[in-house]
Amino acid sequence: MTSHWRIPPALPTLKLVGAVLLLVLAALFATDTVALAVAVVAAAVLVVWGFRDLLAPVRLAADETGLTVRTGFAGRRHIPWSAVERIAVDERSHAGVRSETLEIDTGDALHVFSKHDLGAPPEEVAAALNAAAKR
Repeated sequence: MTSHWRIPPALPTLKLVGAVLLLVLAALFATDTVALAVAVVAAAVLVVWGFRDLLAPVRLAADETGLTVRTGFAGRRHIPWSAVERIAVDERSHAGVRSETLEIDTGDALHVFSKHDLGAPPEEVAAALNAAAKR
């Protein structure tokens, strides 16, 4: 049985809408070419980021053989269960904002996922992965 965790579908849409909104606002209110150029570059980054999320929405998958994680722009890496050294949730608080990330340590790499990457709370995903690793 394969389990997977993915970016919520609303996030790429928000990024693409944000890019369009940024361009519209820049066209209406930019007073010089530098401001317009910065807005165009920022919108381009949002478009690329949004399309990456559309092309590769699944960030983490687990099956009987191990984990598959996203690497780079849209690549994948399969990690056998024997190579996984630690699965943990890291909690941090800064300026009154609490954040949690799922960390998968393979010894040679640390794969970090946020709630927005997984579409689920990191604690739930960590529990599911730890249960799958024991099978």
